[in-house]
Amino acid sequence: MSFMSPGNVVWFEFATADPQAVQDFYGPLLGWTFERDPDSSIDGNIYLRIFAPDMPWPMGAIHSREGGAGVRETSNLSVLSLDVAAHVERLSGLGAHVEVPATPVGDVTVFARLRDPQGNVFSLFSQSDAARFQDRMESTHAQMERVAFEPRPGMFAWFEIGTSDPDATRAFYSSAFGWRFEGEGPYQSILTGGPYPVGGLHDRSGREGGADYAMPCFLAQDVTALTEKAVAAGARVEQGPETVPDGCRYARLLDPRGNRFGLFSNGNDSGSNARISGKESAR
Repeated sequence: MSFMSPGNVVWFEFATADPQAVQDFYGPLLGWTFERDPDSSIDGNIYLRIFAPDMPWPMGAIHSREGGAGVRETSNLSVLSLDVAAHVERLSGLGAHVEVPATPVGDVTVFARLRDPQGNVFSLFSQSDAARFQDRMESTHAQMERVAFEPRPGMFAWFEIGTSDPDATRAFYSSAFGWRFEGEGPYQSILTGGPYPVGGLHDRSGREGGADYAMPCFLAQDVTALTEKAVAAGARVEQGPETVPDGCRYARLLDPRGNRFGLFSNGNDSGSNARISGKESAR
């Protein structure tokens, strides 16, 4: 199963009224660099691509508007789709709410933004026919495949969905994208088609103040030190840092704008997704 197969989470976004503040926080914290998308000048939109250290292609983006008017702070995960318009129609029937319908961006992508039945924002993303067969894109995908299972510090390498209704959340994402959920207890692994988990489902039912969320998680060499650095820069810790029985170190935080993100490292600090699968242990 290819990393760039439909149903996989291949991108993340932060929507914010203050894109400079987001850059000023994550740039020093995780070594990210940023590049404005030339198509983002349309209708006052701002779209800044996010690059992990030493990576030639982006892994996510910051979305805003000139002046920040009407932008609600949120993070979202983006799922690859073969036909965004058809997918939007089907997901609407499963209880998703459409925030932005299928929308082409230049001749490169088509995207849509929705909310799942629990209120979490997610996006659908596809490449247009014009872009799909370009040699440059094929080369980029080949590079992405090689790195997808060997993430480096600062990279988007896991995602997490916290839910107050795990049954409803599992039912929606299983029907929507064919995701599989494995494990017992309050933390289950999410498999999106490949042999290894790439995300986790955190059962927060019965917990006081158990908010629903969907967030990106980034690989860290030292979760404790990076959490302290994030707090010094204005972040707030929601959980951790803590170590689960298999050795994975983890923290969940809110950045200075209120967007959730996770930091994690595995016991051996090698970062391979095969070993990252240990995150399925209960927290």
